[in-house]
Amino acid sequence: MNIRALNALAFRVIAVVEALTWVGLLSGMYVKYLGSGNEIGVQVFGMLHGIAFMAYVAACLVTAVHLRWGVWPTLLALAASVPPLFTLVADWWLHRSGRLPRLRAERVPATVG
Repeated sequence: MNIRALNALAFRVIAVVEALTWVGLLSGMYVKYLGSGNEIGVQVFGMLHGIAFMAYVAACLVTAVHLRWGVWPTLLALAASVPPLFTLVADWWLHRSGRLPRLRAERVPATVG
């Protein structure tokens, strides 16, 4: 796998993790404010989402530099980290617009034993 593909894979994984931690945080807030009042979900997913958010911003900037995105795609990808689940939309758009290379498995020749 080349560096472009690895960069795209890292960006995609971090975008998904950021979206999943958003869902966890929103679920924790639901339980805290509309459910039993238990705060553990907000405490756990709040920390995890904060870490995922910072990782997404860093991955976005590194990927933008390595893959030579323009200013607007970079700003849109960064802005996608604010609304819940928009990192998934940004990832989809970046792949569809050709700014992230497609991920494909490399073929390994079969060995005859």
